[in-house]
Amino acid sequence: MKHQFLKVAAASPELKVADPAFNAQKIIEIIEAQHQKGTELLVFPELGISGYTCGDLFLQKTLLDGCLGALKMIAESTKGYPMLVFVGLPLAVDGKLYNCAAALCGGEIKGVIPKTHIPNYNEFYEARYFSPAPGGTRRLPFGGEENDGAAFSAELVFRDEDHPEIAVGCEICEDLWAPASPAVGLVQRGASVIVNLSASNETVGKREYRHKLIAAQSGKNLCGYVYASAGVGESTSDMVFAGNNMIYENGTLLAESLPFSGEVCEAEIDVGFLLNERRRNNTFRAETAGSDWLDARFVTEGDLTLRTVDPTPFVPHEAGERFERAELVLTAQAHALARRLSQIHAKTAVIGVSGGLDSTLALLVTCRAFDLLQKDRKSIYAYTMPGFGTSKRTKGNADALMETLGVSAFCVPISDAVLVHFRDTGHDPAIRDTAYENAQARYRTMVLMDVANETGGIVIGTGDLSELALGWCTYNGDHMSMYAVNCSVPKTLVRHLVGAEAERLGGEAKSLLLDILGTEISPELLPPDERGGIAQKTEDLIGPYELTDFYLYHFLRRGDGPAKILYLAERAFAEKYDRATLKKWLVNFFERFFSQQFKRNCVPDGVKVGSVSLSPRADLRMPSDASAALWIEEAQNL
Repeated sequence: MKHQFLKVAAASPELKVADPAFNAQKIIEIIEAQHQKGTELLVFPELGISGYTCGDLFLQKTLLDGCLGALKMIAESTKGYPMLVFVGLPLAVDGKLYNCAAALCGGEIKGVIPKTHIPNYNEFYEARYFSPAPGGTRRLPFGGEENDGAAFSAELVFRDEDHPEIAVGCEICEDLWAPASPAVGLVQRGASVIVNLSASNETVGKREYRHKLIAAQSGKNLCGYVYASAGVGESTSDMVFAGNNMIYENGTLLAESLPFSGEVCEAEIDVGFLLNERRRNNTFRAETAGSDWLDARFVTEGDLTLRTVDPTPFVPHEAGERFERAELVLTAQAHALARRLSQIHAKTAVIGVSGGLDSTLALLVTCRAFDLLQKDRKSIYAYTMPGFGTSKRTKGNADALMETLGVSAFCVPISDAVLVHFRDTGHDPAIRDTAYENAQARYRTMVLMDVANETGGIVIGTGDLSELALGWCTYNGDHMSMYAVNCSVPKTLVRHLVGAEAERLGGEAKSLLLDILGTEISPELLPPDERGGIAQKTEDLIGPYELTDFYLYHFLRRGDGPAKILYLAERAFAEKYDRATLKKWLVNFFERFFSQQFKRNCVPDGVKVGSVSLSPRADLRMPSDASAALWIEEAQNL
């Protein structure tokens, strides 16, 4: 797949116990169908060629010979297909019987993996028939034309010849449940995806536990995990099998088939993201794989067809999860601020309130913090500081918000003072350039700092993560505070948090907050237009915040480069922005992100609430003078 996505599937085909020829035909039918869909990795259940519930028939040479013949027939069916296929069968090797997974590709049996952990409890009596995997690697007297037989080992890792970073390891059923899972060693040898051929029976509560196991296995090993389990064709003498197939990526469920449905489970695993996570995580230790690596050709250049690309990765889509996320973030912000206020024995909190989203959220959080500390909200000193560009709507909303929340409200008009400052510095106020705008922001910060000194308090910062990413703040103006509660909250999440508080508070507060949400985002540093409306619209100047947040998330959280980010953005915003628009703002994002690092290197303390933060003390160690040339060149040439 393009950009290191791998298209995978798990299937539980129709099955007849102890009928290898029938089972092979059903497996081949699915292989052919999945080839048409562009699947690159396909996994079938444990002992799927024979059936898992054969019992003492496993000891019959007739069945074993039939399974081996069926395996060769299935392998032949993969000839010419760029697909790595795993099928399960019993196999006799050196006088012992093993529960095995065979890896097939291009018409060859690339390798055979014996099961390591053999269960012998409850309804499972595999130890009656099967031996655990022996150590080392040996060759079996069958396989592809280009080798001397198939490799036989529990430590095999199959990697694509042209994309060696896409590598697959295999464990079988009970291996997942064991304390010392083979997957750990396999990922350390380079496997980025683990497959599991399983025959896990269905009982009350087991499905939920199975989900937890696979989520943990894929999460702690920073890998993709493709799980295929036996289906309804197995014998029901003592057990029933539901064909629970699941695909996980780093602890996140990508797809699953419904129990007893017979559905093929399909998804696209982002191997590039997994490799980035491994580079970032210094507790993940890789080892040299050596001779246990086997090459195959199974990665293609097909497009994404299954994976939904989320246009708002910082904001959950399910209503219940959205509310839970909002409450968690707001509570984290409030507790962090409360701790700082308590630590320094602050008497007041001083905050500038503009009537915009960021200062609204900061004020809501400050109120929560004061409530936690059982402090009177009147000790929150909230200031409006109308200047050259302040509109009636934002000023009115700011005043109403302060009154509704019960804080101490003050107004300090700054226009006259800034004009005096212009005279002192020799700036012509008719020239509405950066100096004209920033003088207002810096004067406002000076007012707040002085009030904080006067009242024994601290200034609460209002700037958000998206503004920091783009450097959309005035150095030593709104860039500076004594505690920045919003510094790790992206703009798309700011909107959601304010909306969540509107629903929680209800009444007049709700109406007010919804009006603030509906106001055009602007720093309001330029005079209003001829109709009195906001003239300076932020998103016209630096791009839509939903794109900024999308680019920021994929660049920092998932480690994606410009080409992959644009590829994903085209799918996430297909109905809203054309390619040229997406590319324009992508180039702008990288230009601003690199050039504005100097502002982020001296930002105040602020709580981290999500997976992305730009704090120079913890999350982003980046030189201010780093060149953006590589990223911009790639983006411009797309």
